[in-house]
Amino acid sequence: MSATSSTNKKQAAITGVFGYVPDYVLTNQELETMVDTNDEWIKTRTGIEERRILKEEGVGTSFMATKAVKGLLEKTNTKPEEIDFLICATATPDMQFPATGNVIAHQSGLNCLSYDLMAACSGFLYGLVTGSQFIETGKYKKIIVVGADKMSSIINYEDRQTCVLFGDGAGAVLLEANEEGNGVIDSILRTDGAGATELYMKAGGSRYPATPETVANKEHYVTQNGAVVFKHAVKNMADTSAELAEKHGLTGDTIDFLVPHQANLRIIDATAKRLGLDSEKVLVNIAKYGNTTCATIPLCLRDFEDKFKKGDNLVLAAFGGGFTWGAVYLKWAY
Repeated sequence: MSATSSTNKKQAAITGVFGYVPDYVLTNQELETMVDTNDEWIKTRTGIEERRILKEEGVGTSFMATKAVKGLLEKTNTKPEEIDFLICATATPDMQFPATGNVIAHQSGLNCLSYDLMAACSGFLYGLVTGSQFIETGKYKKIIVVGADKMSSIINYEDRQTCVLFGDGAGAVLLEANEEGNGVIDSILRTDGAGATELYMKAGGSRYPATPETVANKEHYVTQNGAVVFKHAVKNMADTSAELAEKHGLTGDTIDFLVPHQANLRIIDATAKRLGLDSEKVLVNIAKYGNTTCATIPLCLRDFEDKFKKGDNLVLAAFGGGFTWGAVYLKWAY
């Protein structure tokens, strides 16, 4: 029996979405004054026109995530004390410890279990699936999954390969039980540590703690082997999405929307082509925000929320450093 044919099983459904992006807009034209690049090259290669940057002094990922969580609570008329669990997916925690999720929960007035989940750009999907398990078992009733990153804090704006790609932002979803057959139906999540040195930040952890040398060598910034990452992202995002669709008998006609990680327009196009989707079914906002890492998918859900109808079939797909990747099949609940 397929997972979609039973309405008795308790599913974890998204019942609200909210997002936050900083006010400052870093355009391709401004980047032209900072590094050897140009607007046409960036748009052609990535699809990005601008990205948001958190400029305020002394604030980090938790600042944006708290804005998203508070907005979500208000939008869904949810009291802080009703939340049982908060998962923060991030690649740029405020500090090594405490967990940024702890900080967000405190700043949002929550008194619940909270922690960070780190899986690079796939973090939000991993968090969504993790939270779903707690809903399905009945352990918790209301869970917030927030994906947030201040990528500008780990980007070298003299590196033309990476500085054009990333932006800052946060997006949050509320998960609750659903017995109508809507919600998270299935997922495929994978990792391959062989890709660890193709997209990574070398220094700042226990292996290479901060020293004058690591700072001078600019080892506290994102390093990426663009060609290798692109190749793996195209293949793996498309493969898992297609595998999940085939498992549930989904086709280009029955998938209502693809909600892809916004890393590169060419990667998104390859995944959509593999699923046989027309362009109007592919949700893209990369031009406005760039790659906000763990925030891309929830921000996409926020931006296109008005398009969704109850029962719509959504495929969420992501790829990130690690390597990490995966796809989630969910039926929209409202």
